[in-house]
Amino acid sequence: MTELITTALVRLDADLGADKIATIRGLAGMVARAGRADDVDEIVKDALAREETSATGLPGGIAIPHCRTGGVSEPTLAFARLSPPVDFGAKDGPADLAFLITAPAGGDQTHLQLLTKLARALVKPVFTDSLRAAETPEEVVELISEVVGTPAPDPAAATPARAAAPAAEAAPVAPTEKHSLVAVTACPTGIAHTYMAAEALEAAAERAGVALQVETQGSAGSTPLDPQVIANASAVIFAVDVGVRDRGRFGGKPMVSSGVKRPIDDADAMIAEALRYADDPHAPRVEGSAQAGDGGGASDSFGATVRRVLMTGVSYMIPFVAAGGLLIALAFLLGGYEIALNTEDGAGAAGQIVADSTLLNLPDASSFDLAGDATLPNGALLTYLGALLLTLGGAAFGFLVPALSGYIAYAIADRPGIAPGFVMGAIAVTLNTGFLGGIAGGVLAGLVAHWIARWKVPTWARGLMPVLVIPLLTTLAVGFVMVVLLGRPLSHLTEALSDGLNNMADDPGLAIVLGAVLGLMMAFDMGGPLNKTAYAFATAGLGAAATATDAPELKIMASVMLAGMVPPIALALATVVRPGLFSIPERENGKAGWALGASFITEGAIPFAAADPLRVIPSIMLGSAVTGALSQAFDVSLRAPHGGIFVLFAVDGILGFLVSLVAGVLVACAAVIALKTLNKANNTDLVTV
Repeated sequence: MTELITTALVRLDADLGADKIATIRGLAGMVARAGRADDVDEIVKDALAREETSATGLPGGIAIPHCRTGGVSEPTLAFARLSPPVDFGAKDGPADLAFLITAPAGGDQTHLQLLTKLARALVKPVFTDSLRAAETPEEVVELISEVVGTPAPDPAAATPARAAAPAAEAAPVAPTEKHSLVAVTACPTGIAHTYMAAEALEAAAERAGVALQVETQGSAGSTPLDPQVIANASAVIFAVDVGVRDRGRFGGKPMVSSGVKRPIDDADAMIAEALRYADDPHAPRVEGSAQAGDGGGASDSFGATVRRVLMTGVSYMIPFVAAGGLLIALAFLLGGYEIALNTEDGAGAAGQIVADSTLLNLPDASSFDLAGDATLPNGALLTYLGALLLTLGGAAFGFLVPALSGYIAYAIADRPGIAPGFVMGAIAVTLNTGFLGGIAGGVLAGLVAHWIARWKVPTWARGLMPVLVIPLLTTLAVGFVMVVLLGRPLSHLTEALSDGLNNMADDPGLAIVLGAVLGLMMAFDMGGPLNKTAYAFATAGLGAAATATDAPELKIMASVMLAGMVPPIALALATVVRPGLFSIPERENGKAGWALGASFITEGAIPFAAADPLRVIPSIMLGSAVTGALSQAFDVSLRAPHGGIFVLFAVDGILGFLVSLVAGVLVACAAVIALKTLNKANNTDLVTV
């Protein structure tokens, strides 16, 4: 294993330039002169790109420009004690200690573990003071070598004793402690700030006398927090500049959220804020609700892993559905449903309008001969805007299956799986295999990419693995399987499912049953796996029927959204009708339930269900089933995948929409009041006896 730092990579009291650009170039030059750089310009470019994301200057006169780059083949650390100091963007002034940390794009985990140990040491004054007092490069190398020591066998375990242990060994927080906290830290490159933020938070928690466990989602790997530790935590701290992996594990927890640099600057304030939020019922909270088995740790069952993978794909797919659905709904509002029809020669009217017209050269709506003798109903400006929105919405929907497939692969293989996963999603669209093909392609791409990423390769090839080898081999292998073996069977299965759905929609009785079943699923776990399954089914169908004027998929979307709105509104109404049946906190939650339900946020019913599941859950399931069935009976259709009452413009059959919603709310409200009243009467009789 090549040493992380040598005396050739150390400069003391050096003048490397007047600004950070010159200093970074000087540090990169040191790496080159030590024979550790393949391309100095690439190192400088990648390090400056990281600087544009956020400044790397830290309190106490420290700068840590860092990057993952193809300019080096081995992780390398260059150190300079600067004279004069150089401004790297820290609040307290320029830096006199500068570390350039470089890691190859496919660097091995052992070296990355050393870098994480160094990053943690940089927040300790005793270490930086020793560097300032060092008199020779050999002394600096010795100090840094002592800090990084022997690589830890587990990357997430390279922390002080108070930090998170591996998931399989983590013990629940002692119940005698009033509060405990969990945290996640992550920066774009996952090399330095991720671990420095974790160290700062751990030190601040120790000063505050509170238990804290941190999950570092960095380049050296990540061991997820034990689900029981998360369940016992009073609040969560997110110190991240990127998305939190498996964020749903923390659903419902009071949350302090910031960029990854804040804890390095002010960790004590973040710990205090988290403790304050833990006792505040109105504190910001992580969206959703945590489910048993979430977390992706070593204790995950096969079913939990499958659910996590699929839900990752669905969660990343939904923004494409939301954007595309709302744009198409607005297109129909402005241009009429006729804007989606083809002209007599088979060309799409919207595409032709966008290609041939501009705001200064508006189309003549009357000149289009549409199929079925239809005509564009609105004027030139509205027709043009409708065509434009329909084109944009259709483009967004075009990414639905590739996004689903790509992020399923990402959930299995991390970043190396994204590119082949997206390609398999595009292949699924080409082969007409729909979302079933997207799921199959994403899973296969993720598994193959994960397998290839674990190959042992020579040092010179590591940088090529994530950018060339993994995407190329995975795309070839899985693409062959999809096209040659799975394409035709999945296409036939998709066609059969579509025909079955159309048959159910054509039979009023079966359509009503389908609506009731979807309603039961939406209310049963209020944002959990069954709820998400029903919602994913609806949004996938919405994508398939995006530009249709009348399709069963649009009716399913209406049933699902309406059923999901019922639980929070019904419980909010119940707290008004019979407040004595509810506790004071429940009545406060009821006030928020109106807005949450109206916005299609089913999770607003969770506090009620948690307090009294045997009476609340059956009641809201009954109400949501009534709403789903009535929505199908009234032929309500919806083109927007989210928004509740705020997307009425996307509803076809507004009266049926409102009647279905009100009916389900009244049924659920009456049921929960009846069950709670009966329970109260039984308890009174018991006391009397």
